[in-house]
Amino acid sequence: MATTELLKGDDRGIARAAELLRGGATVAFPTETVYGLGADATQDTAVAAVFTAKNRPATNPLILHLASLEEAMEVAEFPPDALRLAQAFWPGALTLVLPLKPEAGVSALATAGGRHVAVRVPDQPVASALLRATGRPVAAPSA
Repeated sequence: MATTELLKGDDRGIARAAELLRGGATVAFPTETVYGLGADATQDTAVAAVFTAKNRPATNPLILHLASLEEAMEVAEFPPDALRLAQAFWPGALTLVLPLKPEAGVSALATAGGRHVAVRVPDQPVASALLRATGRPVAAPSA
């Protein structure tokens, strides 16, 4: 049975949480609207753990949280209107559902096997720091 670590939102805690995410663990973290239960969106087993923990149907895709618009553009295609929205409202509590880039490396579990992905760049200091430190998209529904 895995142990639960309670981490602070300081540099040391964020570094440890990022290490856990990259290692395939799940991490709860704050966003501006909810606490998310996050996993490295590029790892099938990590994403599956979120579905298991939440008792969430595999047909219900997850939102990918990213550190910046530039990172979001690595996983999703941004038509002009979506790009304008992202530039106007990110970071912030806006989620965009966009075509998934096939080369993005995102687990098909995170998108429920679909060709679209929900992306968000949160405006919450701990979440932003965690996403920058992780350096990967983090799939996270509410905790």
